[in-house]
Amino acid sequence: MIIGGGPGGYEAALVAAQLGADVTLVEAEGPGGACVLTDCVPSKTFIASSEVMTGYRHEERFGIRSSGLAGVSVDAKAVNDRVKKLALAQSGDIQTKLIKAGVNVVRGRARLGEDRLGHTHQVLITPDGGETYPVDASTVLLATGATPRVLPTARPDGRRILDWRQVWDLEELPSHLVVIGSGVTGAEFASAYLAMGVKVTLISSRERVMPHEDADAAMAIERVFRERGMTILSQSRGDAVENTGDGVRVTLSDGSIVEGSHVLMAVGAIPNTSELGLREYGVDVSEGGYVTVDRVSRTNVPGIYAAGDCTGVLPLASVAAMQGRIAIWHAMGEAVAPLRLRTVSANVFTDPELATVGVSQNEVDSGRFPARQVMLPLTGNARAKMSGLQDGFVKLFCRPATGQIVGGVVVAPKASELILPITMAIENNLTVDQLAHTITIYPSLSGSIAEAARQLMLHEIQ
Repeated sequence: MIIGGGPGGYEAALVAAQLGADVTLVEAEGPGGACVLTDCVPSKTFIASSEVMTGYRHEERFGIRSSGLAGVSVDAKAVNDRVKKLALAQSGDIQTKLIKAGVNVVRGRARLGEDRLGHTHQVLITPDGGETYPVDASTVLLATGATPRVLPTARPDGRRILDWRQVWDLEELPSHLVVIGSGVTGAEFASAYLAMGVKVTLISSRERVMPHEDADAAMAIERVFRERGMTILSQSRGDAVENTGDGVRVTLSDGSIVEGSHVLMAVGAIPNTSELGLREYGVDVSEGGYVTVDRVSRTNVPGIYAAGDCTGVLPLASVAAMQGRIAIWHAMGEAVAPLRLRTVSANVFTDPELATVGVSQNEVDSGRFPARQVMLPLTGNARAKMSGLQDGFVKLFCRPATGQIVGGVVVAPKASELILPITMAIENNLTVDQLAHTITIYPSLSGSIAEAARQLMLHEIQ
């Protein structure tokens, strides 16, 4: 029994069906869950549209003569219609996969029922428009995800005050978007709307945007934001938001007022665990509502597992999917390796993108993880020069004595693709010598990764 059809749930269902299990998956919104229908897939599709706009920036550098951004307009309804169409198509593809694999897909909700003696768990399923009925399962996987956090003084109304699941219903671009929250979600939306020509004010409660990301990378992206006209209010906090009818008034913690046409609330997410009957069943839940799991996705109750954002381990679709697979492999007696977060790469889809994997700069600076490092600006890369790239870098960390690669950071267009060779190097315990001796295409941005390895190799020799 799998409760939740996002990446953690549907990937687990496919593995379980492949291994011959009788699988039922219960999902409230549709196959793919919020990730596919309202969150990750829509936001990255929207960002893809903004990247088309970015292509018109500074055309004169390439000898192209046109009216540039001034001659380009965005049809917000068409953009958002495409976003929703692609999300539904992706959800449909997942539904087809699940049904073809033999998974029983139920549209509705589910919760744990009465505690049973023995090796089965009762799950109460409430299908849409139907009566609740019980099902006994030997294994239960909780993969219910998370939902946008709501501030009592800034409740989204779907018109002017929006969370990131409501922006897809706008028929016109905001004239002035105020984004409250400068974490990954806030930064991505601020970047995309800025690229589309929208005036953007980003309210950050910290000294810099994306405070939990690599400091060099976050500062590089913040510098790009400011150069392109974004207003960033650092060390500010949005206390309240008012819909004035034709705009919004944001009251900051210092009493000052910011006005705009719309506000996007990006102040985090809370796990969808309050209505699962977990505490009554004896499943350990943290103070913040996250399900407590170990590295093979087990809860404290035998036979009950959890995966994805409801666990608070790492809010990435890739991690959710792997947690779900690991849970099923473990439950069905397959050989399984525990989740290794050190080899998980993450990406922020701003312009430029920010990708990281392995050891962080904070861990190195604090002495928690001894490492040598090198940071190589892309300004010296031939392919970057040809493409007119002036921002970005490659950073590589290795163990001081052995040269084993332990971490990396990439700030560049398509950093999500460029981080892969570093991730593979960490996963396979490669050294900077081995990476340095790998022939790369010339010219290519990936050449800077090998060049960074060569510089670390030279440092080692010295």
